[in-house]
Amino acid sequence: MVKSITENPYGAFSTEDYSVFVVMLSISAGSGIYFGFFQGKKNQTTEDYLLGGRKMKIFPIAVSLIASQLSGVSIMSVPAEMYSYGAQYWIIAPTMFAIVLIINYIFVPVFYNNQITNCYQYLEDRFSPAVKKFVTFTYVLNIYLILPIFIFIPSLAFAQVTGTNVHVINGIVCCVCVFYTMLGGIKAVVWTDVVQGLIMFASCFLVVAVGVYKIGGFAEVFARAAAGNRLEIFDMTFDASTRQTFWTASIGNVFLWTGYLGLNQSCVQRMVAVPSVRHARSALWIFCVGFIVITSLNCFTGIVIYAKYFDCDPIKVGLVGKADKLLPFFVQDVVGNLKGMPGVFISCVFSAGLSTMSANLNSLAGIIYEDYIRPFNLFKHSDATANRTMKGLILVSGMYCIVMGLVVEQFGHILQMVVTIASVTQGAVMGIFCLGMLWPWANKHGALWGSAVSVIGMSWIIAGAQFAIKSGQLSYPPKPTSVEGCSEYGFNVTQPQHSSFFTPEEESDGFSIYNISFVWYSTVGTFLVFLVGIPVSYLTGSQDLNKVQAKLFSPVVHWLLPETVRRGELSVKPEEDKPDQIKEWIYTPVEDYKLQELQTVNEHTL
Repeated sequence: MVKSITENPYGAFSTEDYSVFVVMLSISAGSGIYFGFFQGKKNQTTEDYLLGGRKMKIFPIAVSLIASQLSGVSIMSVPAEMYSYGAQYWIIAPTMFAIVLIINYIFVPVFYNNQITNCYQYLEDRFSPAVKKFVTFTYVLNIYLILPIFIFIPSLAFAQVTGTNVHVINGIVCCVCVFYTMLGGIKAVVWTDVVQGLIMFASCFLVVAVGVYKIGGFAEVFARAAAGNRLEIFDMTFDASTRQTFWTASIGNVFLWTGYLGLNQSCVQRMVAVPSVRHARSALWIFCVGFIVITSLNCFTGIVIYAKYFDCDPIKVGLVGKADKLLPFFVQDVVGNLKGMPGVFISCVFSAGLSTMSANLNSLAGIIYEDYIRPFNLFKHSDATANRTMKGLILVSGMYCIVMGLVVEQFGHILQMVVTIASVTQGAVMGIFCLGMLWPWANKHGALWGSAVSVIGMSWIIAGAQFAIKSGQLSYPPKPTSVEGCSEYGFNVTQPQHSSFFTPEEESDGFSIYNISFVWYSTVGTFLVFLVGIPVSYLTGSQDLNKVQAKLFSPVVHWLLPETVRRGELSVKPEEDKPDQIKEWIYTPVEDYKLQELQTVNEHTL
């Protein structure tokens, strides 16, 4: 087992493996050619390019959401999480039901009622342009920091199993992604995601199936995992400093994933690309089921890896540098002798990376054009010039990702920095949308100050936590592993008598805000927006509810609005089988007043 891999450090990437990988890239490039040239007439308008003319089908959108939410980093890190810390992370799977329920009945109706294509436009309509600019800037900054990671991590895995220069493969794959995203628009992104999503599921399933078979069946896998304390799911500890508990994995992830899925432009852009609210909700429920299946399979992969090496930890032996590299090691070990299987796995990791990267490139181009180029009137706006400009932005962003690969390779902590920055702003974004949709009295001052304090406060907390980690004052040790069986493979490793790791509880006599689990960051950031935004709104003059439009608030809080506002907005909904019509026509109190005034003038005239 271990011995065979040490004799071949670059694995056994065969002609069949390369062929599988090339086919996957060819399908992706082919989608760009098809939608860019053969379907080019249907991509002439900006709405077609960014939203597919709002005629996208439910199933492709659902699969696209699944594929884009599972990046290559997730494919490799989730099994590592299970191997090192046990099954507690799996709680996120059933939690997705609550997350989709919240998105479907709080956020989606607001986006459709306001005909939103850019989700941050809502913040301008609800509060002010300054609020929108602040949140849009945080989105663009986060995407540009994390985009190079999405595709470089899979490139690194490819380089490890083939010996290919990581920057060469990173450049090739980035160019393919830019090519089909730039030419085909949202349609190419979505349909390529469908193929890549199927590749991800098939490869994960095959690797797990072969692994379970070689270990001796499901009973043996679970027996070994239970003996190693890897199956604990319901840790009900009420301690915010514990890395993962039931409450952390459930409540914390509700705030984290609701903001990431429901309030991220790349996701919202696909939600509103279907004909109606009903279609959007259906797509999200399909996504929910698919996400649970893929995440559960990914988590189970980590359990299988632990069962495989339960008596000889590859990390302690020195065959694997860290837990994040366990999955490629496991694949080469278990299915490396099956020609084509390592290629399927690498295609899986790259499919996840390409899906995430293409979705973000497409939405990023739309955001930058609408918010940072079009307002300056540098040229006459038309659908043709808008599409050309967005294609240019995608090209430049792709070249940036290739160059930034050099930085990602040199600085080992770049991923930690990106995740930290994302955590700084995620809570503020979640909080400001919830404040706008769920608290009618909030005004622009409360929104701006609340989000600003959230970003500053989370920056302070996370900076303190990172300092504690680097200074050795804070650490989260993994569950113990064994090396007792390593002698069978020619390794002489001594099991340490005690661990040098320590937890926050062991070192601190009291609670410290810097020690809270990273999963709580979005929750804390969200509550900071409300804790500051509500009082500031009252102190600066709350929003006059008689001058608001009900469509700017979630239907779940319409009962808080004055009756005249609720009754003044009439919705005329077309039949579902006529998607080309306007989905909802809003008849506001202001328009009602103008109509009454006109009728009065007519009566006097008569």
